[in-house]
Amino acid sequence: MSIFHLAFNVRDLDTARRFYGDLLGCAEGRSTDSWVDFDFFGHQISLHLGPPFEHAPTGHVGEHMVPMPHFGVLMQMDAWKVLADRLRAAEVEFVIEPVLRFPGEPGEQATMFFLDPFGNPIEIKGMRDLKSAFAT
Repeated sequence: MSIFHLAFNVRDLDTARRFYGDLLGCAEGRSTDSWVDFDFFGHQISLHLGPPFEHAPTGHVGEHMVPMPHFGVLMQMDAWKVLADRLRAAEVEFVIEPVLRFPGEPGEQATMFFLDPFGNPIEIKGMRDLKSAFAT
């Protein structure tokens, strides 16, 4: 098994801890006064102090224009639903509300897009079978 690593900028580590740790439920790893690591659903993200990356809604996927670039994770559908409910309860503003796309097709998936407190776009996908992630 391999673990994906992504490092990107945030403007405040305490705010990042509340969002990634408390809200998303990601366990905190190592940190210094200028960065913090999180276990992002089995993968490592490293949040460094600095200006967040720029993005624009240029990705045409199905009926949606999605923010590019973005990052995220694919999870089992039940876990996706729990997270979607938690984000709704926290009144997170969605870029794309939780929705099922490509119903009945290979790669059917639920998706939701939202921004972290610094404007970094995140997509979380829910799948009944993670093996279908690469279905054509």
